[in-house]
Amino acid sequence: MQQENSGSVFRYVDWFTVVLYIILVMAGMVSIYAASYDFDHANMLSFTEFSGKQFRWIGLSLVLGLVLLLIDARVYENYAYVIYGGLLLLLLVTIFIAPDIKGSRSWLVIGPMSLQPAEFGKFATALCLAKLFSSYNFVLNASRKNYMLALLIIFLPVVLILGQKETGSALVYLSLFFVLYREGMSGLILLAAVCAVTFFVVAVKFTGTLILGIPSGQAAVFIMIMLLIVAMLAIYCKEFEAARNVLLWFLGTSAIVTVLEIAGVPVPGMIFFITVIMWALAYCVLLMFKTKARKLIITVSAALTSIVFLFSVNYAFTSILQPHQQMRIKVALGMEEDLRGAGYNVNQSKIAIGSGGLFGKGFLNGTQTKLKYVPEQHTDFIFCTVGEEEGFIGSAGVLLLFLILILRIIHIAERQPNVFGRVYAYCVASYLIFHIAINIGMVIGLCPVIGIPLPFFSYGGSSLWGFTFLLFILLRIDASRRERSF
Repeated sequence: MQQENSGSVFRYVDWFTVVLYIILVMAGMVSIYAASYDFDHANMLSFTEFSGKQFRWIGLSLVLGLVLLLIDARVYENYAYVIYGGLLLLLLVTIFIAPDIKGSRSWLVIGPMSLQPAEFGKFATALCLAKLFSSYNFVLNASRKNYMLALLIIFLPVVLILGQKETGSALVYLSLFFVLYREGMSGLILLAAVCAVTFFVVAVKFTGTLILGIPSGQAAVFIMIMLLIVAMLAIYCKEFEAARNVLLWFLGTSAIVTVLEIAGVPVPGMIFFITVIMWALAYCVLLMFKTKARKLIITVSAALTSIVFLFSVNYAFTSILQPHQQMRIKVALGMEEDLRGAGYNVNQSKIAIGSGGLFGKGFLNGTQTKLKYVPEQHTDFIFCTVGEEEGFIGSAGVLLLFLILILRIIHIAERQPNVFGRVYAYCVASYLIFHIAINIGMVIGLCPVIGIPLPFFSYGGSSLWGFTFLLFILLRIDASRRERSF
């Protein structure tokens, strides 16, 4: 067996991924130059300009990537818990020593440089999660303890980052649930997450009209809960006869209520929905004495939890979320326009992207971006510069590059000979997918504005370094796979 050495590292590195990385970071620098272009000081490499500063960060990132490749791959696995613990300590310290910048304490100022530890916590959490899954005889579904350990690793940095009042960065870590799903987590948990988001959006958005005396959003969620019960009985429990009976019960009672409403007899909607659903659940409880009690218990629990969640939506939206967060959600859902306030950034961004048309206005010819109509256009809203100047073709090209990179990382994940490499690779892919989807969704108005940068494009050293750590550690782990096979 051949010993690992620096020469073999470069021989076995996935250079296709490295080339993609370089193309993306250079395209990002050009986009930053276009977004921050100054007619009086038009020097792309000047360190007084954002593009010049980003070029410096790119140079340092390439050096960092080289260093990460030269480190023995076993170091990342053997010291994963130590790295994770050190980053947790740094996140905790940041809460107390970081200056207050726009309401958050998430940036450490080191001389002329500012760094955001939350960006570096991503690779540390990925390493720790990969180390846990590669532990001897560790199987996620083997016990609740294993689930708790995995969730603890994910949520500890989330709690600390929320303590810094940096909600957007904290949400990124929740993308690691896709990794848990890949490693055997029940699809019911993902279903619960999808239902929670859907119920929240519907209940919050549709409040203007009443159905049976209750907001239409609540009525719609009750109907979705009914359909959820029927679907789980048929698909999950395989109780097709029970699913048919419950569906007929829902349709029959709904028909009776419709007739009563047409006849002018008022029916209290809340009482109707709760009563009808409870009778259906009582029927499910009776079935437990005959067959498949466990799955029926989960079905009943899912329905009851959904009802409790529905009643908590209004409290969570009005009492837990801050006013500016409420406004951002309302703007994203089309409930408010607020073109001079919370909706200003998104509105200007959509104007910029829409004005680009199919082929764009050309490099440095974007009027919206050159006249600085879009705030933060060189950071979180960098994609609107691409859309305006390069048009649909250029935007699609950027998305295609990201898609190729993600597919390549998934390919790297599936060829790993051990669990550690596979889990770490899926962590990297999950982070990228979440960042890209939320950032672009935010820029085009599909998601609330939560301050998540576009990987390799948005200006900033912390984000670029964070993704450089993630990617080049993966490349080093992947290279060791081939080194040790010779």
